[in-house]
Amino acid sequence: MKIMHQNWGKLLFMHWPIDADLLRPLIPAPLEIDTYDGSAWIAIVPFTMWDIRPLPPYMPPVPGLAAMHELNVRTYVQIDREPGVWFFSLDCNSRTAVLAARKFFLLPYCNARIELKQEEETIEYELTRTDDPAAAFSARWTIGKALPVSEPGSLEYFLTERYCLYSSRKERIYRAQIQHQPWPLQQATIERFSSSMIEAVGLENPQSPPLLHYAEAVNVDIWPLERA
Repeated sequence: MKIMHQNWGKLLFMHWPIDADLLRPLIPAPLEIDTYDGSAWIAIVPFTMWDIRPLPPYMPPVPGLAAMHELNVRTYVQIDREPGVWFFSLDCNSRTAVLAARKFFLLPYCNARIELKQEEETIEYELTRTDDPAAAFSARWTIGKALPVSEPGSLEYFLTERYCLYSSRKERIYRAQIQHQPWPLQQATIERFSSSMIEAVGLENPQSPPLLHYAEAVNVDIWPLERA
């Protein structure tokens, strides 16, 4: 049964290929690291959320939780042939949301100061984590042309079309289903970028430019955790 609705948007996928062996110590053994053409991927994903409310859909937004900003550091995993997302960290500017996500989804959320500004087709995103370990992110990007809908088997589909998240506690693996329309991807160009988000999870900061995709908005429904 669905338990929550959210809108996600102003979202930038920033992806880098990475050796799966570097990720393996950071991910519980029952989960298989998902690869594309032999390579694992790591991502930084800044975005904003709004219209956050419990389901059924006639429920009103939760006071203090109706809108917020978030950034996650993630990779891709699977178990029982069901591909999903593994989060190394998630930063949010709502303390209430951080506490709730830690408790109900067992996710490594951190408190942060986050600001998102947009002027025409340019977005600026600034983050400073207020929990340990320290981390920060600053970027300015320009939104580009719309891209075709991602086809199954393509790299874009592998990186973006994932409909569950995984988390763990006491050597048990949990899964939450997520539903939304296919990502309406657009091109994006980075004008400036600095980050210590990946270093904060114990990995070296990538030196190559990221593969970029932007999405303006999707409507998201979320299910509760279950044993995987």
